[in-house]
Amino acid sequence: MIRDAQGLALAGATAEAAEHFDRGVRAYALSYGDAAGSFEAARRAAPGCAMAHLGKAYVLGLANDAILVKQARALLAEANGLELGARERVHAAALAHAVEGRRGPAVDILDRHLMEHPHDLLAHFAALILDAFQGRFHCVRDRAARALPRWSRDQAGYGVLLSLYGFGLEEAGNYEKSEAVSRQAAELEPYGYWAHHAVSHVMEMTGRPQDGLAWMDAREAFWSGPQNTSRVHIWWHKALFHMELGDHAAALAIYDGPIQETQRPVGISLTNATALLWRLETLGIDAGDRWNKLADLWRGHADGRLCLFADIHAAMTAIRAGDGAERDKLVAAMQETARMSGEVGLAYRDVGLPIVAGLQAFHEREYGAASEHLLAARRDLWRIGGSHAQRDLIDWTLAEAAIRAGRKSTALALAHERLALRPASAPNRRFLEAAERIAA
Repeated sequence: MIRDAQGLALAGATAEAAEHFDRGVRAYALSYGDAAGSFEAARRAAPGCAMAHLGKAYVLGLANDAILVKQARALLAEANGLELGARERVHAAALAHAVEGRRGPAVDILDRHLMEHPHDLLAHFAALILDAFQGRFHCVRDRAARALPRWSRDQAGYGVLLSLYGFGLEEAGNYEKSEAVSRQAAELEPYGYWAHHAVSHVMEMTGRPQDGLAWMDAREAFWSGPQNTSRVHIWWHKALFHMELGDHAAALAIYDGPIQETQRPVGISLTNATALLWRLETLGIDAGDRWNKLADLWRGHADGRLCLFADIHAAMTAIRAGDGAERDKLVAAMQETARMSGEVGLAYRDVGLPIVAGLQAFHEREYGAASEHLLAARRDLWRIGGSHAQRDLIDWTLAEAAIRAGRKSTALALAHERLALRPASAPNRRFLEAAERIAA
């Protein structure tokens, strides 16, 4: 039986297909290299290898993009037409849920599988992505913690798994340990995205923008090359550090330069540009025609059904671009999703739609209404998915809405809350100063 780099059986594979499959798993988990291309090469080398089909389906299906998920469903159907072993059945079952937006059941399947097979790196990474869009990164920490003692340091993929652990630690608030683990992982896998990403988050969440810029500058050669498929998000973090220091011009230059140059026409990649441009506008930066160009890129990549995080950013873009037809179509789809039973429908109903209503009200300068909508959603904000840093866009907007609405008590409360976490933050100081100027 042919086995993969972690020692797991690959039913239907040839030696050539296994080599391509391993390259695909590594590229996917590192965000470095052509994962989809490698899985496609494995499919061609061994059409009967179901894991090759399923690997590519993960890359496309978990991109949370309305266009790519259709291709993932076709790949899943091809895999289900082959003879499936126990491992293949697990991944096919998880993907069947994932491509329909049912991320909770998909992760449950992978979690149980990983308790028995802790060396399945593809399962680890797929579970991370699925948890990412449920706001459950602490589960990544726990899953890696269960598995790492059963790996050896010299085993292929150990540094990758360690980097996933580091990111899970950061999102769980264990910043000191996360930084230590993630720096170690970055030495083991210098081109790996998740270690660089985790350290960037630690610097963001602990209010150390200068340290964050120094970290990025020192290692830019490792995270910014054309093989680094998620480098746009690291550039986004770099722009946030400049904003924390009050250097809005530098942040806008990153938007116009590296972010535009490195983003992909995929929903989850486009969220970076949307989130940064929205923040800059609240600080008084004129976006010009940037929203219109961004709206054109978004078209078709969010459907109001698949990924709440992406849908909110797509709606935000349509609102700012003045594209009422696109906004209405997206909101109508979100309302339809909200009528569904289960976790997906509830998230759209209780959190997603109030957020979009708040963003629309903010755009229309109805700041009191914006405050009410966003206050109603913030308790369960984790349900939209993403990281703490990404979800902060909503709290950021809420703080600004409260100020513009003249709600002194609310504005002061939110400003002090933000400053307690990052007292040196220029935007947070600005929020407090503006709140204090509101007439009692």
